[in-house]
Amino acid sequence: MRKTALSVSPSIVDLDDLLQEAYLKIWKHAASFDPERASPITWMCTIMRNTTIDALRLKQVATTDLDEALWVPDAGGRDSDPFDYDLAQPIAAGVLGRLPRDRRHLLSLAYLEGESRLSLSRRFGVPVGTIKTWLHRTLASVRADCMACAAGAPAPQPHP
Repeated sequence: MRKTALSVSPSIVDLDDLLQEAYLKIWKHAASFDPERASPITWMCTIMRNTTIDALRLKQVATTDLDEALWVPDAGGRDSDPFDYDLAQPIAAGVLGRLPRDRRHLLSLAYLEGESRLSLSRRFGVPVGTIKTWLHRTLASVRADCMACAAGAPAPQPHP
């Protein structure tokens, strides 16, 4: 088990703590061991390897003192955002208003309500792939129409 951990990271300082954590996981999950899938030592080494990787990931997570975090400017304000929301809102509303009712409803369910693609496929009675295609094509159409309106082109005709 030590060799497994050291093969993942040769400079582990807390090797004994990692071994203890891995052995606890092995003990807690012993009932789920399946001899059909792997030998006991392979199963235990896999747990040790994953425990070591998890510990390394935790060490790589950047942490900041609260004092430093308070100095980060608020990203929610529009003062530093160069995007003109007042200009874009009526353009987007007009483009979305010209979409067929079912496509507007689909976009609303997917992006405002957060409904999953699987749930949408059941609701609309079509495969998940079809839902993905509809969403992709509808968003591409909305994007193109918004860009055309923003560039001063005449408003697109309603979508069929």
